[in-house]
Amino acid sequence: MLASSSRIRAAWTRALLLPLLLAGPGGCLSRQELFPFGPGQGDLELEDGDDLVSPALELSGALRFYDRSDIDSVYVTTNGIIATSEPPAKESHPGLFPPTFGAIGPFLADLDTTDGLGKVYYREDLSPSITQRAAECVHRGFPEISFQPSSAVVVTWESVAPYQGPSRDLDQEGKRNTFQAVLASSDSSSYAIFLYPEDGLQFHTTFSKKENHQVPAVVAFSQGSVGFLWKSNGAFNIFANDRESIENLAKSSNSGQQGVWVFEIGSPATTNGVVPADVILGTEDGAEYDDEDEDYDLVTTRLGLEDVGTTPFSYKALRRGGADTYSVPSVLSPRRAATERPLGPPTERTRSFQLAVETFHQQHPQVIDVDEVEETGVGSPQRVNGKVKGRIFVGSSQIPVVFENTDLHSYVVMNHGRSYTAISTIPETVGYSLLPLAPVGGIIGWMFAVEQDGFKNGFSITGGEFTRQAEVTFVGHPGKLVIKQRFSGIDEHGHLTIDTELEGHVPQIPFGSSVHIEPYTELYHYSTSVITSSSTREYTVTEPEREGAAPSRVYTYQWRQTITFQECVHDDSRPALPSTQQLSVDSVFVLYNQEERILRYALSNSIGPVREGSPDALQNPCYIGTHGCDTNAACRPGPRTQFTCECSIGFRGDGRTCYEVEKTRCQHEREHILGAAGAADPQRPIPPGLFVPECDAHGHYAPTQCHGSTGYCWCVDRDGREVEGTRTRPGMTPPCLSTVAPPIHQGPAVPTAVIPLPPGTHLLFAQTGKIERLPLEGNTMRKTEAKAFLHVPAKVIIGLAFDCVDKMVYWTDITEPSIGRASLHGGEPTTIIRQDLGSPEGIAVDHLGRNIFWTDSDLDRIEVAKLDGTQRRVLFETDLVNPRGVVTDSMRGNLYWTDWNRDNPKIETSYMDGTNRRILVQDDLGLPNGLTFDAFSSQLCWVDAGTSRAECLNPSQPSRRKVLEGLQYPFAVTSYGKNLYYTDWKMNSVVALDLAISKETDAFQPHKQTRLYGITTALSQCPQGHNYCSVNNGGCTHLCLATPGSRTCRCPDNTLGVDCIERK
Repeated sequence: MLASSSRIRAAWTRALLLPLLLAGPGGCLSRQELFPFGPGQGDLELEDGDDLVSPALELSGALRFYDRSDIDSVYVTTNGIIATSEPPAKESHPGLFPPTFGAIGPFLADLDTTDGLGKVYYREDLSPSITQRAAECVHRGFPEISFQPSSAVVVTWESVAPYQGPSRDLDQEGKRNTFQAVLASSDSSSYAIFLYPEDGLQFHTTFSKKENHQVPAVVAFSQGSVGFLWKSNGAFNIFANDRESIENLAKSSNSGQQGVWVFEIGSPATTNGVVPADVILGTEDGAEYDDEDEDYDLVTTRLGLEDVGTTPFSYKALRRGGADTYSVPSVLSPRRAATERPLGPPTERTRSFQLAVETFHQQHPQVIDVDEVEETGVGSPQRVNGKVKGRIFVGSSQIPVVFENTDLHSYVVMNHGRSYTAISTIPETVGYSLLPLAPVGGIIGWMFAVEQDGFKNGFSITGGEFTRQAEVTFVGHPGKLVIKQRFSGIDEHGHLTIDTELEGHVPQIPFGSSVHIEPYTELYHYSTSVITSSSTREYTVTEPEREGAAPSRVYTYQWRQTITFQECVHDDSRPALPSTQQLSVDSVFVLYNQEERILRYALSNSIGPVREGSPDALQNPCYIGTHGCDTNAACRPGPRTQFTCECSIGFRGDGRTCYEVEKTRCQHEREHILGAAGAADPQRPIPPGLFVPECDAHGHYAPTQCHGSTGYCWCVDRDGREVEGTRTRPGMTPPCLSTVAPPIHQGPAVPTAVIPLPPGTHLLFAQTGKIERLPLEGNTMRKTEAKAFLHVPAKVIIGLAFDCVDKMVYWTDITEPSIGRASLHGGEPTTIIRQDLGSPEGIAVDHLGRNIFWTDSDLDRIEVAKLDGTQRRVLFETDLVNPRGVVTDSMRGNLYWTDWNRDNPKIETSYMDGTNRRILVQDDLGLPNGLTFDAFSSQLCWVDAGTSRAECLNPSQPSRRKVLEGLQYPFAVTSYGKNLYYTDWKMNSVVALDLAISKETDAFQPHKQTRLYGITTALSQCPQGHNYCSVNNGGCTHLCLATPGSRTCRCPDNTLGVDCIERK
């Protein structure tokens, strides 16, 4: 099926690349062949001017667009766009793409109708003559589709002028464009028909108000921003964005009629992207095009989840990433007759800046047949052929994956510096895990990189004969991979030859995953007959979607290489080579086709000076290769020229010297079980019924363990023992906590002193080894001002509480375990309790009685102590299984806590002295994690990771209110004003939830993407009120514990004596 769809899409690509040797059927489209338009047809007319938007054109029937079927109005703009929602004023002129609004762009450019320089007409037409003509256009493009529209939106831009900017371009004087877009809709689908008459496109660029220079027009579709709370770019498709492509719109077609282009824009087939027609213009010379050279099919691939930002309209750096984002070729120039050129480097002066690949969302992989592309005339092509062999250990497997005599074919578009590499018959067991290794093909990109003046690519330096040895160290993974390549020059067919050998270890990447590699730069250092380079690179792995989510993680590897070649020392005419050159690599695409077992890489390359502002310009040793880290360590760049050396997993040391360490208990247990079952190869499925423990990246037991056959999950302690009451039913994951702190990176010690908080109210939240502050202005999170408050890298901080009297924050740490505190005014943190603790999690402060309360899910108890950690007393140690959240109502003397016991989850309450204990909520709970009490409204609210809900109640009243359903995986919660603020494990974010409207209104995602734990509000001043312990400790000698309308004096445990008096 993949091969079939590949051929169909190859045909579409070929239609764009074929030479326009002869006109198609019927010749060029004349202006008279446009759909009828003008005032006589009942058209509305857009006001004359620049950057104008029409009022909403209400539609009689819904327009379908991507995955939407409810668009009941459209807007027409001067600038060649039909918008499916009203464009914001700040986007009235082209400047960013994709825009935030839905857009259909037959000629997206800065157009001008000021002073009557052209007209823009638009209407909805229900007449049979128009709908039938639209149906005929669609049928030509999609002959297999039965489509009968009931309405058509007809928009015509007649004789519109280009916006010229402050300095008029004499070449564009008097030039006008005429084009048309028709949106035809039936009850089940919508199509767009773009019409470009002969001589209708007299200019192809316009002046950009943002870029301050001429930029090409664009033919594109965009879904606009999607998402309810977290907005991100939706799907978008770009079909032309360079001068040659725009020129071809009137000369070519995808529907068999010159100048007419048809696209399916709204149907079940367009949920993930617009579908173009693929009917190729006929030719009269009987030309045939070979589809059989399968070995050279080069497939572009999906991007990873990363930067979803907007891009300047120049399109020179158009990028977009998403979990299911693919790339397809842009419209290329018409094919010219193939010409033989001598092999030689491209130059910057001859380079076309059109993008070789544009980005789309959720499209199927597109295929370019190399033979077809080679004849397009987009640059002198070069082929590279060779063999690959490998012996690779994947993940923790002790059995290598071996392959030999595997074919490598590469194709280079010379004047773009873009290389396509395909390696065939790569075993499935290693294919996905090799995706990050784009540099395997990247060496070919360096060979033929576009040269800037005075700089030379690899072929110019070596003549295509050299050896290269590279070493890849994956951060967080033991072992390394060695790559050896030998280039033997040009063979009798004019092709370069290469032999490649791979040996070593790579991390395992799950089947079906995609890998995205950001654009990167790399410094090449030159000396006599030797070239060296070193860099640190990141890549994002997005795993296949599970339960509606596609997990995505960023990984890093260290790259070092040495290239040796025979230099001609007697060539005095050769100019001196710069000692350092910078290779810039962008548009990096990687794909493993499991069905065909082919590994594919594509990269665009240029070589030039070290650019100002690039990481290399800082001369950081990590980038330029002078760091001196051990070969089993990774270099982590810091500010300016600072860096640290970090030993790889399985090694210890200071990073300059690393030595191997023994395997952990978890690793030994895992290997023993798999070995006994004969399933040591991790690529093979685990036998049904067999439980194998999961180890984390550092070899410790993963806190959550699941049985692959039964679907049950449970929590374990640091020794791998199951924690009682944590086993969940299939489909639910318990909120397990890691009891082992991540290793501390070698290098300069992180200051542990508190960074004082500025005045005002702040959110404080815990993130593994640190506490961050997030200022509030009213109820708005001032996200740009978020900063670290305290670094405690050896700890895993879970619970947070704040004392508004002394401005002190308290926390629980489950690694030592311990309870600590620090002043918001600054200074060193202190540990106040470190004895007789199991797994302290929730913590609360009674600011009136000057006590702290905490839950311990390992010892199954709730305790109280004075604020300095003295005078400890156990309040409860029965009927508790997994106590977690705990809060106080200081003025009324009440205590509340959650217990997410899987067999009996509940929320309980008692007086602060431990009396009057009772269950407050027991029904319809799943995994009640976080709990908060708002002293101002007397509301008790909680978040539940099992029911995915936030709920509230007034403890004095029986009814409870479901505030919001559909939360991801909430952990902890705090309240301030009208909002709840909770931490979420799936999104690694702090989320604001408006209680008044039951809506999530904002979210903050810290720079470091790790799990968030406790959260509390650091109030600028305490709530007004008092309890019976507020004055003189309530007259108690030791613990004063408030109760409603009174207090109880209690003695600490194990310190009963004559000096302590208990009384009510």
